[in-house]
Amino acid sequence: MNDIAGLPAVRRLIDLALEEDVAHGDITTMATVPATVYADAVIQAKQRGVVAGLGIAEAVFLRVDPSLGFAAVAADGDLVEPGDRLAEVSGRARSILTAERTALNFLQQLSGVATATRTMRLLIEGTRARLVDTRKTVPGLRVLQKYAVRVGGGSNHRFHLADAVLIKDNHIAAAGGIGPAVRAARDLCPHTMRVEVEVQSLSQLREALEAGADVIMLDNMDCAMMRQAVELTAGRALLEASGGIREETVAEVARTGVDLVSCGAITHSAPALDISLDLVAR
Repeated sequence: MNDIAGLPAVRRLIDLALEEDVAHGDITTMATVPATVYADAVIQAKQRGVVAGLGIAEAVFLRVDPSLGFAAVAADGDLVEPGDRLAEVSGRARSILTAERTALNFLQQLSGVATATRTMRLLIEGTRARLVDTRKTVPGLRVLQKYAVRVGGGSNHRFHLADAVLIKDNHIAAAGGIGPAVRAARDLCPHTMRVEVEVQSLSQLREALEAGADVIMLDNMDCAMMRQAVELTAGRALLEASGGIREETVAEVARTGVDLVSCGAITHSAPALDISLDLVAR
């Protein structure tokens, strides 16, 4: 089992997911499968993609029944094809069937995120830009989705609001401008914490540079304006492109010379990878 499956937050997620799915008991399995039946099951990919979450799937099975055997055939980060075996599960048939859906839900969702991330990352290879995620994650699943982003070759933006300062348009409006917002952040935060500012124009970019922002988010700028922003910044701050980044546009955005490309779609809109479990009773 990989380390992330042992995190207290992840253990709580697994318990919540099992409570949601199993509730007071798997009535169908209890009615149709004798307690004495043992089985072997194979988890396999039904479409091409990147695997993520095998350790989470293992933790689900073992949470339902610690006596089950779980053997990973693939590893998180592997690129798999339809029909490839990902893992094998053995033991009480009732336990395997009860845990099946929850285990697959985690595995399919995280593999979908890893696959979407890999697709986007490959599109920007050869540029200086690094693909990063956002806080646009499924509520409760952030730690796992951000893990899947790393598995897919992407990098993580801040995990939560306490991680770093990111001054956005509404903060700027409430604080009375970019300069006052940055100064207030510097006064409150330790010197080790970066301050990022979201800008929507070149004039705001100049304000952010004058205020001493460490990172500047170029929000919904077109590529021509981003190239101007890169030239104007001249390395004085990291530049992050953000806003509606898609597969069709990510390569052009990366070629503008920005340092980071943030994309919410790799977490909030990634389709689940099709993965199945087939069981054979002994």
